[in-house]
Order: sequence, then C-alpha cells, then structure tokens
Amino acid sequence: MSLSARLQLRQSQSLVMTPQLMQSIRLLQFGQAELDRFIDEEVERNPLIERGESDSGARLASEPDVLPDEIVDSPLALQVEADSAAMASAMDTSLHNVFPDDPGRAPALSPDLTGQWKSAGSGVPLSGADLNDLDAFAAAPVGLDDRIAEQIALSFRTAGDRLIASELADLLDECGYLRADLDEVALRLGAEREDIQAVLAVCQRFEPTGIFARTLAECLSAQLSVKDRLDPAMAALIDNLDLLARRDFIALRTICGVGEDDLIDMLSEIRRLDPRPGVQLNRAFTDAIVPDVVVTPAVDGSWQVELNGEALPRVLVDQAYVARVSAASSDDKEKAFVSECLANAQWLTRSLDQRAKTILKVASEIIRRQDAFLVHGVSELRPLNLKTVADAIGMHESTVSRVTSNKYLLTPRGTFEMRYFFTAALAAVEGGQSHSAEAVRHRIRQLVESEAVDAVFSDDQIVGRLQQEGIEIARRTVAKYREAMNIASSVQRRREKKALAQAACL
Repeated sequence: MSLSARLQLRQSQSLVMTPQLMQSIRLLQFGQAELDRFIDEEVERNPLIERGESDSGARLASEPDVLPDEIVDSPLALQVEADSAAMASAMDTSLHNVFPDDPGRAPALSPDLTGQWKSAGSGVPLSGADLNDLDAFAAAPVGLDDRIAEQIALSFRTAGDRLIASELADLLDECGYLRADLDEVALRLGAEREDIQAVLAVCQRFEPTGIFARTLAECLSAQLSVKDRLDPAMAALIDNLDLLARRDFIALRTICGVGEDDLIDMLSEIRRLDPRPGVQLNRAFTDAIVPDVVVTPAVDGSWQVELNGEALPRVLVDQAYVARVSAASSDDKEKAFVSECLANAQWLTRSLDQRAKTILKVASEIIRRQDAFLVHGVSELRPLNLKTVADAIGMHESTVSRVTSNKYLLTPRGTFEMRYFFTAALAAVEGGQSHSAEAVRHRIRQLVESEAVDAVFSDDQIVGRLQQEGIEIARRTVAKYREAMNIASSVQRRREKKALAQAACL
C-alpha cells in the first residue's frame, strides 16, 4: 500500500441559512404581539425605520424610493430645518419628540414632506390626526404587582417587614398563589421563620381576597372567612376538596354532618368563589387577540378572504434621508453604516410583504376546504392536515406550520386560531367519508347536554349512538375526548343531575 498526494475536484450542493433568511422564517411564526415587539426593536436600532399607523385596508402599495430634489431642497424644507435648529439651540432641548401639533417637530414627519416614505402594507402618508392618538397618553391599568405594592406601603411600619413582604410578593405566580418554601425565604433574607409567617399573615388579608394563599383550600378559606361563612361544616368541606373533585357527595354529607339540601347550598357558595384571585388583575396586561385574516360572505355566494389592515404593521423607510446623508458625508464609515441600515430596512419591508402574502395564501386554502364549517357549523368540520394544505399551495409543510401558529381568522361564526381547522380524521362506518375529530367531540358534547336525569349516556351508549350516525369510534377514544372536555363520567353526571333536580323542586 503506497501513500501519495492527489488533487481531486468534487461538486456538491448545500443550503446555507443566512441570518436574514433565518429572521424571515421567524417572522412567519410571530403572532401579532410578538411581531409588534420585534418591529419596535428594529425601529430603535435602525434610524431609517419608522412605525406608521395600521392601515384600514390590506393592500400593498409602492411609492417613489427617493423624494424629488425640488421638494428636499425647497425653501420650505430648509426654513423648517433652520427654525427647528435655532429653537432647539435656544431652549437647550430637542423638538423632535412628543407633540405632532408642535410646529418645531422634525421636518421628516411633516405632512408636506412625507412623499418620500415607502411603506409595507400601505401607501397612505402619515397625517397629523394619525399621529395625535390620545390612547398613547392614557393611564396604564393597575396590575397585581402595583396593587400589592400600594398595600405593602400602607400595612407595614418597619423597613424589614416591607422587605419581607416585597420578597413574598415577588414569589407569587400569575394566579396570586405563593409558591415558595418559607424556610428558604427566611434563610435568604436572614430572618426568623416566625417573622416571615407574621408578615405572610398580614399579606393574606390584602385585596383581592385570597392572594398569598399557598393552597386552593387556603385561598377559598380566606374568601369564606371575609364573608363570615367559614363555619365548621364549610371548613370540613374545604378540607376534603379531593372528595368534591370526585363528586362523592355521600361521603361529603357524612363528613360535614349536613343534609343533602345544605350540601347543595354549600356547593353553590363554593362555586361563587374565585380560585385564582390574581388573574382578575393580571388580565389587564393580556395581549388582545387581533385577527390576521377576515372572512366575509361574497355577493356570488363564495367567501371573501382579506388580510386585516389593523393587524398589518406599517413600516416606513426614509429614502430621502439616505440621499441627503450620502451626499453630505465624505466618511466611508458613515456611508457604510447608512447603507447597512438601508439594506436592513428594505429587507424588513420585503419580509413583511412576503409574510402577509403567505398568510393570505394559507388562509384562502383553509377556507376553501372548510367551506361547510362556515355554512353549517362545527358538525361539518372536515379532517385536514398541514401536508394537504402545503401540497395545494406549493409550500413546504414546515412553512404552513409556522404560518398557522398564533394566527387567527375572523369568520361569521367567530374568531378561530388557524390551527383549529386542522383536525385528525376518524373513520366512517362501511368506508364512508371520514369525520373530523373536532366534529366528533362537538357531537359528544351535544349528546351529554341533551341527557335526561333518568337517561344518562354511558361511554358504550355514546359509542352506539355515534356508530348509528356513521362514525366508527372506540370506547377508549370517547372516554379520552370526554375527559379532555372536562365532562364527568356517567355515574358522576347522574349524581349531579339528581342533585340539581332536587334543588329545583325546593
């Protein structure tokens, strides 16, 4: 065996993921709130990008890339710049800020000088009315953290107690429960466990009632105590919530020492309590759902699918500023920086345009295949998977998966996430057309809601009813769907219906 050096030529292909390509893929799966945060970050990094008001239409417009020289160099533009610079120098401040009605604001945002802006999502220039949004000056809603901070300041005299209370407040989860070991908190703060417990006892009296509870039983007990309803029978019920979850009413009557009527009243009172007291304040900061696509009936009986203009981000790129800087600057570094910012801004506008077109294409195919759902409801929802849509529109399955993530359709039947229309298929009896799993779950829910007190369906009976309607399904599948919809077993439902019937007769 001899060793020798040889020169070989080999040809191969490979896919290179550039940073911009990876970012474009990320944009596809962004929801509305995530996309807004991403664009805000780009606006802070890139001086050539500006956020515009969302357009009421879903059209994509193109405008001149560069403002005509006669407008840029007009006496009006030069005079506005000179006046702004003079006022800023005299007042030792910048006039390029809050109030759009201020005559000294930046000339680039003047309604007379916005012809140079190029937008993704709209060709309508900004106006003074668009910029003067009173909602931007409205007070932010008070959240759970703010409410607790106010009560801590008023409830404790010493700085040490306030420090302990603030530490406990930081350990609350979104529901208002304290998920922490008091021994660990005491060790971390260098305090005694008795001090931690004393502060916690005060915090558990804060509003909303039930926060700082460590268990569900503790949370419900606090709310009942405020209402002066924590008697021995109710305390016994709270201590046996596991029996309540299993709907073992016979055992609960024995433990609480009450009759059936009293137990029904106690259960009604428990249902009126709030098991998650912190959610009512944290809900103020939940991102509202803005549908990405609007589906409306067309005149010819078909469906019109349009992008929601309010969900389309409007990004503006100042081409005239680029021209002025490039002409005035002789530094290569400055020119390179401006060129890089311009390339990133143009990439962002193209990516947003492509994202909007892709969402519209996928939504149109979904509506085409789920036409019966829009006409007749959930019972006519058809089985659908990502591969079917991807093959129909000529895209990869992973692209469709990203597009349908956190995107919503506004239809005459309500607002639905795009993923809602993708359901598994269940076989039909004797080889008929398959049924959607979501439609089958809806049918199971209808059967349960139509039950009479003396005719509660078991899982086997539900299977028989579905098979009569042409749906081939196993008993374990019915049980799985029933549990997923939080529907109790037939034995528990029978007990509840009897109890409610007796309560209605009283």
